[in-house]
Amino acid sequence: MKHFEEKTTNTQSIFNGKVIDVQVDDVLLPNGKNSKREIVKHPGAVAIIPITQDNKIIFVKQYRKPLEKTLIEIPAGKLEEGESPDITVLRELEEETGYTTNQLQYITSFYTSPGFANEIIYLYETNSLEKVLEPKPLDEDEFVELMELSIGEAEKLIATQEIHDAKTMYAILYLKNKGMR
Repeated sequence: MKHFEEKTTNTQSIFNGKVIDVQVDDVLLPNGKNSKREIVKHPGAVAIIPITQDNKIIFVKQYRKPLEKTLIEIPAGKLEEGESPDITVLRELEEETGYTTNQLQYITSFYTSPGFANEIIYLYETNSLEKVLEPKPLDEDEFVELMELSIGEAEKLIATQEIHDAKTMYAILYLKNKGMR
């Protein structure tokens, strides 16, 4: 819908970091007025729902500094420059869980916070896990604990907000709608 489009008249880079860049755009609004938009640029990410042979989901428990608390999430990670999501998801699965797969199913993608960021997450699923003898190590600043949970156990953790991020809650809802118990 072109009548909602905002035309950028100027962009000012504010910060360039390891994970995100921040810019402020001057925009011309559809009504002819000017405004500013603070924008977080992110290279994108992947997430995976790894399902074990006994129908449990592998989660990672990790501390999230922006929230100052620990969350339980599905494995996920940032796309590296020039890397396709299909490659990134296998790397993240191995680094975070010690497993790999040759049966990867792409589910969907979604924007995480379109009001201020361009981050997109590509979501995958696998129920064919193979243990890696010598898995790739976690990033040096990454510390996780693995958990295997049923859908019911995961739902209880949503109620206590131990699972409290959108990608993981989406994944659980997706599995429930597929009939997983």
